[in-house]
Amino acid sequence: MARPATEVVTGGDLFSATQPLPRAPAASRIRLPHRKIQSVSEHKPPLLAGATRDLARFGAALRFEQVPAQAVARIKSSVLDSLGCCLFGATLPWTRKVADLADREGAKPVATLIGMGRKTSVSLAALVNGTGGHAFELDDIHKESIVHPGSIATPVALALAEESGRATGKDVITAMVAGYEIGTRVGNAATMSLFFGGYHPQGTSGAFVATATAARMLELDAVRFQHAIGIAGSQAGGLMAAQEGAMVKRFHSGRAAQSGVYSARLAAEGFTGITDVLEAPYGGFLSSYSREPNPKRLTDGLGTTWETLNIGYKPHASVTSIHSAQDGLLAILRENNLSADDVAEVEAGLSPMTLVHCAWEYKAQGVTAAQMNLYYGLAVIALDGVAFTEQYQQGRLADPNTLDFMKRIRAHVDTEIEAMGPAFRHASRLRVKTRDGRTFEKLTLHRRGSPENPLSPQEIVDKFYAVTAPCMKRADAERIVAVVERLETLSEMNELTDLIQ
Repeated sequence: MARPATEVVTGGDLFSATQPLPRAPAASRIRLPHRKIQSVSEHKPPLLAGATRDLARFGAALRFEQVPAQAVARIKSSVLDSLGCCLFGATLPWTRKVADLADREGAKPVATLIGMGRKTSVSLAALVNGTGGHAFELDDIHKESIVHPGSIATPVALALAEESGRATGKDVITAMVAGYEIGTRVGNAATMSLFFGGYHPQGTSGAFVATATAARMLELDAVRFQHAIGIAGSQAGGLMAAQEGAMVKRFHSGRAAQSGVYSARLAAEGFTGITDVLEAPYGGFLSSYSREPNPKRLTDGLGTTWETLNIGYKPHASVTSIHSAQDGLLAILRENNLSADDVAEVEAGLSPMTLVHCAWEYKAQGVTAAQMNLYYGLAVIALDGVAFTEQYQQGRLADPNTLDFMKRIRAHVDTEIEAMGPAFRHASRLRVKTRDGRTFEKLTLHRRGSPENPLSPQEIVDKFYAVTAPCMKRADAERIVAVVERLETLSEMNELTDLIQ
């Protein structure tokens, strides 16, 4: 008598038990020992039990009234700073290539492409605007996590607010705080090991900034919020080799933003993710991306210590790691009335991470490479006294005077800075020798624009005016500043989104 047919589900395919399953040729079969096959993660404890769940509960329960006034003010500064980055970024060829791709999709036009005068879907707007926000190394920075959350969270929150038509300024601020708090904690826990492993934090840890922002904008409950985080972990990606000249580095930010929209929306529909994605001992985010994770940083001080307050801003259009060196060189030149022609040699003492990250042989292979390179960044400071948008234009990258000054620069690991640990990885010691035999030295522990050495609110506004000057009238920029200053009072967001089209 034949056995009754039984359906067996394997990888989404249905097989009948009465039908023979395909078999590999005998010569190619792998012979396993006669023992119970165990899960790879069996008997391994989670890196921090319940961490993904706890972060989701925090994000789902967060309310505007719980956010400290200083954190509200910091988010408003980040919104303004990020919008400036997006507006300038919209003029750049790499952002426009991504926007052209979005246009060809022909999606329902519900969310603004910032600075481009047209709309697309929420997910494509996040992709384009996230790319634009990170398009010129000007976006805000959280040092420990090595993430620029503003260029991810701002596009996600504004696109979802614009689509809903009912989100308030308080909703946007709260969602962005959720994104900043959760995403930066993921980066903190991954430690610099993620970076040293070759992964770009903006595309990896940044996916969690976007997801938490989107999940809070969609008002997901704690269970769906947890699934959204679990979906995001499988979408995180980005390789650090992109820093040496590739446009795709900017795209990592856009993809992280888009992944956050997808993750939250899928979770809202009951799609499931890895519920322990952050702490899973095998195949989890930390266990896969970081050789030396610090899982306690996922929830340290959650709800009482606000990582949002550890956000800094960029006065230079270059990678943050070299800012203190740029500050130090500029100070030496100004304090001693020196010009580039007076300088015989520049010696930069750095942390090991900054040396690896930025002190590689410069080649004029693109704007990205110039912005990430220590030697180029110091040379333009010496020659121009500034390192902003004009210094990183394509036509400047192979300038003979700039290339000549680079020959006078040397870099090494400063053992005293190294001994200070990761908190001082942006520190530098600059030593300048002049052609007439004098030597000047400057130790800079905290770059200008960091939380420890902050830009003033007016300096952030001035930066917004400077970065948007090539792409909008001053009067229009002033209107954006005025609206962002009262962001928490807005009953609907079109008052702002109408100004940034």
